[in-house]
Amino acid sequence: MDILRVEDELVCTRRVPGLGSHALRVVRSTAGVVSVATDAVGAPVGRWVFATTGTAARLAMPGADTTTDLTICGIIDQWGHDDAPPVDAKDPGLAGINHPATKT
Repeated sequence: MDILRVEDELVCTRRVPGLGSHALRVVRSTAGVVSVATDAVGAPVGRWVFATTGTAARLAMPGADTTTDLTICGIIDQWGHDDAPPVDAKDPGLAGINHPATKT
């Protein structure tokens, strides 16, 4: 899984049938890599999320036949690291955290 920050919503009116009307988000890793993810949880812009890739990304969607290889699976409320502050009500995300996105 990867830890990413939601940068923006992505609006596409013309899509392949396998995408249906699923929400799309522009996400950025802490390394600066920009990607597009399907959003299974309704993640707002500015929040840190965890996402899965490959077959697991398709299985995380309501329909396992969704055409995706990156799906947001959860919104991060806080990290279990000593240097990771809890979410501040005034801050839409965990800004300032310097942990690289990692795959497991």
